[in-house]
Amino acid sequence: MILIKSGPEADDPRRRLLIQALTASLFSALGSSAATAQGIFGSRPTRLPPRQSIYRLVGSAQVNEREANMQTQIRPGDTVQTGKDSELVFVVGGNSMILRSDSRLILTGPERRTETSSFFITALRLLTGKILSVSRNQRMRVDTAVATIGIRGTGFYAESDPQQTYFCTCYGVTEVASNSDPDSKETIQAKHHDRPVYVVADGGRGRNIRNAPFINHTDQELALIETLVGRTPPFVFPRDDYTGPRRSY
Repeated sequence: MILIKSGPEADDPRRRLLIQALTASLFSALGSSAATAQGIFGSRPTRLPPRQSIYRLVGSAQVNEREANMQTQIRPGDTVQTGKDSELVFVVGGNSMILRSDSRLILTGPERRTETSSFFITALRLLTGKILSVSRNQRMRVDTAVATIGIRGTGFYAESDPQQTYFCTCYGVTEVASNSDPDSKETIQAKHHDRPVYVVADGGRGRNIRNAPFINHTDQELALIETLVGRTPPFVFPRDDYTGPRRSY
């Protein structure tokens, strides 16, 4: 079953076309669908070369306050920011991410860096905006204005603003905690978007983590960013595109 966003934006024809093209480029044999996908994305997605960070840049983005282009390299210690109506798909070491528009992200690495750890991420600080990220067999932390999330190597989607964080453990294990209430914390184990949550700034003692719907990210996007680091998602991805029913939460 394919998961797509519920609500009016899910039926935006531009986003629908992009996701259909993405599915075709990942899973279809050469033909008209694959040709459409390659026309939009430029090539069939494969693992990025070691010295390439950016797979796709739509609109504008900055790395350390300098305009980014397809040759820009991104490393731990960098600050990445996207503009309005923009999107950045990039890889750092074994981490692959989609940073959506109007987002600001700080990548943190080990205090003492070696040649082998120069692309190792220990924390992601999402000051504002939206991110979809995958990693495997790697512990790190995600910090937002209202939440601290321990990542044990997983796929996740997060949206951050000053009063609320949306967080979906797409697969894997995460430890979600409220910054303002030590009684609001939860370990989430998910196989396929099983427990999305909102973390709010002031929901009352023990009540800052709440149930949330599945929104704003897709299995197709997860498959893409896993492909860019030479992996596949730990769930069975259907070859059929939009013929199956939508899943709701």
